[in-house]
Amino acid sequence: MAYNSSIIYDWTDYLESIIEMSSNTVRVYISDIEGFFRYIKYRYKLYDENLNITLDDLSSITVNDIDLDLVKKINIQDIISYISYLDKYMDNSSATRSRKISSLRSFFEYLHVVIKVIDIDPMSTIRGPKLSKRLPIHLDIESVKKLLEAILETENIFYRKRDYAIIITFLNTGVRLSELTNIDLEHINKDASLNIIGKGNKERKIYLNDTTIDAINDYLSVRPNIEESALFLSNRNTRISNRAIQHMLDKYLKIAGLADKGFSPHKLRHTAATLLYQYGNIDIRTLQVLLGHENVSTTQIYTHVSDEQLRAAVNLNPLQNIELKDS
Repeated sequence: MAYNSSIIYDWTDYLESIIEMSSNTVRVYISDIEGFFRYIKYRYKLYDENLNITLDDLSSITVNDIDLDLVKKINIQDIISYISYLDKYMDNSSATRSRKISSLRSFFEYLHVVIKVIDIDPMSTIRGPKLSKRLPIHLDIESVKKLLEAILETENIFYRKRDYAIIITFLNTGVRLSELTNIDLEHINKDASLNIIGKGNKERKIYLNDTTIDAINDYLSVRPNIEESALFLSNRNTRISNRAIQHMLDKYLKIAGLADKGFSPHKLRHTAATLLYQYGNIDIRTLQVLLGHENVSTTQIYTHVSDEQLRAAVNLNPLQNIELKDS
């Protein structure tokens, strides 16, 4: 989208080049800010009233003319009104409202602290909604077996070996979807490791277990010998896309009878992290590095314990079989 003012354009440059946010995250932030200014223009009646716009749908309001004069008018009452709108009219969850508040906080902090074009940050006293701590959705071991067995039933040898290698890599490394699709042949090292390009173009090395190495080598035996750097190819011999992997996973989940579980490629990352922590005797710091998390607090969602672990802990209590003298 083109802006008459450079405010939003310059902010996105700052996010990408200075903060080094991923392009996907920046797109979400832009969408959040555009949604906010649509609401502000509605609140200030800065739109064509012949459009008969209601709060239920503000998509017709254009935001390509946002300028500094409008930004300077925004106050804390506007922010509170917008958050109330997200809650009552848009029925946004606490997590979605929290993300949109983060987008606003980033935008106004940039204007107030970084380039100093506004005197007051209207977000300075705004707190986000309290988020419930929900355990990440992941596949249990039995579901993983069903998924892998569904892949191995595929008749086409290329798709069978490629798809199996993709899912195995997900489940054994915990890489992000974008990280997996961006793996090149040259990223595979002789020491059984992969160079992964993560968020903010940061590179990390992850080591592969024998199962993953075997699956990748098996796939490479049927991969077309073409001048394409990508490890995983589409049926057109180009780099496989994120969407193609999503469709592929949906297909196998349906075959495995798991289609109604709400699983996605990101849930495979949750699965890998959860299984590594619960069964891999891995500490939180190591898991943080493996997953490419900037903050350990992000990794801590995987430190939940399973029912089996809780039961085992109770059974290990030394008081369980204590014998007492009955007087």
